[in-house]
Amino acid sequence: MSIDALKDRLPDYAKDLRLNIGSLVNDVTLTPQQLAGTFVASAIASRNDDVTKAIVAEFADKLTPEALGAAKAAAAIMGMNNIYYRFVHMAGGDYGKMPAQLRMSVIGRPGVDKADFELWSLAVSAINGCDLCVTSHEKIVREALGAEAVQTAVRIAATVHAVAVALQGAAALGDA
Repeated sequence: MSIDALKDRLPDYAKDLRLNIGSLVNDVTLTPQQLAGTFVASAIASRNDDVTKAIVAEFADKLTPEALGAAKAAAAIMGMNNIYYRFVHMAGGDYGKMPAQLRMSVIGRPGVDKADFELWSLAVSAINGCDLCVTSHEKIVREALGAEAVQTAVRIAATVHAVAVALQGAAALGDA
């Protein structure tokens, strides 16, 4: 399946998503690697098999094996960190002073440029709704790549997630 196939499966009430994903695929704000990795990490974070398969099929050849692995790693490690740090933020108290005691070595050595990994981590953190992680990654990405890159990554994350939601809803309601 391709991005075009995903767009064709979107119901008419989601035509804005069809247009948004079509324009974001061709965005020039990010490098080709940054764009592809943001799409892949966002798709994995969207937790929709069809969306993930279509986006990985569309973008895998635009990423080195190391970059594809790093995009997957960003989705995986943020899947853990976003839950943990969202809890720390919500619960307050002494939890923020306590060591996490969770292995996160991929953040220090992701196999790609640190700014790219941070960009992908930001997109996933936006999908997962972790305030602490979004704040942390946004600051690093803004300093390294600029505010426009931050906005583009979050636009991709929002649109990919919305496509996953719309397709899931359409399937459940027989609108597909």
